[in-house]
Amino acid sequence: MKIVTIIGARPQFIKAAAVSKAINQYEGDDGQGITEIIVHTGQHYDKNMSEVFFNELNIPEPNYHLNIASLSHGAMTGRMLESIETVLNKELPDLVLIYGDTNSTLAGAIAASKIHIPVAHVEAGLRSNNMRMPEEINRILADRVSNLLLCPTESAVQNLQNEGVVNNVHLVGDVMYDATLLYRDNAKNVIPLSKWGVTNGKYALCTIHRAENTDDTSRLESILSALREISADLDVVLPLHPRTRILLDNMGETSWLDGLTVLEPVSYTEMLRLEMSAKVIITDSGGVQKEAYFNEVPCITMRDETEWLETVELGWNQIVGADRDKILSAYHQLSSKVTQRGKQPYGDGHASEKIVEIIVNFLSSIE
Repeated sequence: MKIVTIIGARPQFIKAAAVSKAINQYEGDDGQGITEIIVHTGQHYDKNMSEVFFNELNIPEPNYHLNIASLSHGAMTGRMLESIETVLNKELPDLVLIYGDTNSTLAGAIAASKIHIPVAHVEAGLRSNNMRMPEEINRILADRVSNLLLCPTESAVQNLQNEGVVNNVHLVGDVMYDATLLYRDNAKNVIPLSKWGVTNGKYALCTIHRAENTDDTSRLESILSALREISADLDVVLPLHPRTRILLDNMGETSWLDGLTVLEPVSYTEMLRLEMSAKVIITDSGGVQKEAYFNEVPCITMRDETEWLETVELGWNQIVGADRDKILSAYHQLSSKVTQRGKQPYGDGHASEKIVEIIVNFLSSIE
């Protein structure tokens, strides 16, 4: 049994680390395992955004590196589609495994479906209901051509049902929760907070990378203005995405970072270490919203909507957009929003094993 895994962006590396481990550990009743061929599209090309994750998370070295990055959405997806098709025609896998909602996800889904190779989509069914987001288009189209829809939450299953998609839909839980459980203890034991000059519960952790925030100067200025004000009360640690740094440099507005503790991009375990000890996390990242919840840290999300409604409903996440006053208001209301943790809406930490079992059963059924 052969699977081709398509990845290209930081969150996908993290998810693939958990699932690839389960794939490598699988052994069928006949003693046979699964061969996994990893294709890295190159969508995240910076060493700190890509190579370090493979080394740190023990992800097998990619069998193919397509080196496709820094292009428009159409050009990037088109070149990925062409290159992935070439790989698939050479490898002839039994199934293609895709993750999330990036251009790499969509290219892998289309390439496989066009040549009639089954597709399994991890994180199927997520919806922001904002069609201006490229990610929303990617996830909807990927779901439409996938043969196995592997959903992280009950709401994702419901979204698919609302769209008339009910066949081969599986609630498996969230593989990022699997990864957090796999790597959290090591991060805490090995990485000291003194590395960044911060102490437990005495800083805010922030990430900014989404195009709607970085490409819109007024939104970016509003966000950074709020962070500078918060920094007068609490240290603000900002691992700065390379793209955001380039934009600020090009605008000549590096003073917007005054008062903030700006870091180079950090590895996954470093990010886990910073997340678990923060007083609050302020982000526009989908994955970081969940990681905040996994680590029981309040989150303020600088987007106009979220796919992770459970974090909001349980009081751990406030959606504020890029409005300076709303960011500050959410910061000052932290203690009144957080509720007690109850049922874990993201599964039991064994989503990866369930995914492998479902894939094996599916492929066995179509032999």
